[in-house]
Amino acid sequence: MKYLIVSDIHGSLPALEKVLTFYENNRCDMLCLLGDILNYGPRNTIPEGIDPQGIAKRLNDMAENIVAVRGNCESEVDQMLLDFSVMSDYMMIVDSGKRLFLTHGHIYNEEKQPKVKTDFFFYGHTHLWKLEKEGNKIICNTGSVTFPKGGNVPTFAVYENGQVSLFQLDGTLLKQIKE
Repeated sequence: MKYLIVSDIHGSLPALEKVLTFYENNRCDMLCLLGDILNYGPRNTIPEGIDPQGIAKRLNDMAENIVAVRGNCESEVDQMLLDFSVMSDYMMIVDSGKRLFLTHGHIYNEEKQPKVKTDFFFYGHTHLWKLEKEGNKIICNTGSVTFPKGGNVPTFAVYENGQVSLFQLDGTLLKQIKE
């Protein structure tokens, strides 16, 4: 399976559309959303092309191929718009025996990882991308496609067959690590 993993869309339909174009063009199998999907949050500016209802419609059209976790900006009101669950704090996907832990990053993160064994740890929240191998685990912060911080470009990740690739929003490969 090929998973596109993205975090911190924060209501920007143009950013989501670029992600979904990559998803379709690269024949990904599943979209993994790491939270902060619809709401831009009180500490951020209003994003370009803010359209939470447009995002909900676009994602609901492909709900059968989406898994998602709750970010710090998700609420029960957001869940009312979406046809897939966004209220779990984390999710584990097992792909060919490899354990992929998905979370937003406000509860579990690099400093506070769960006790469960994982091979890949994916999170967002900080809007700062990272892709490193630490011991027997690959750590990936997918950054943000809408509000990247620290002078970074908008980013998302793809996981396939034990390899994580980090891409700019325009599809340019930034970094790749194979288990």
